[in-house]
Amino acid sequence: MRSRYTAFAVGDDDYLRRTWHPDTRPARLDLDPAQRWTGLEVVRTSGGFLHSEGTVEFRAHYRFGGHENVLHEHSRFLREGGRWYYVGALGRP
Repeated sequence: MRSRYTAFAVGDDDYLRRTWHPDTRPARLDLDPAQRWTGLEVVRTSGGFLHSEGTVEFRAHYRFGGHENVLHEHSRFLREGGRWYYVGALGRP
């Protein structure tokens, strides 16, 4: 999760696509360079090193259009071939 947040912060759409599960990966990403990511809080996690599935609840803070905003999401990840892949949002807590 932290590496994906960092990729959003620096605009690394290639990394985001590589770490997105192929079943849910969008055809392309349009990251807005005007959006500035300012902080990440990992609220809770499930799963881990010995699991093949996990979740992360997080709050990602960002600034856009002169306003402070927060993306609060509960995300699902799958581990395949020793690598974790973002599957998608389970919803906003």
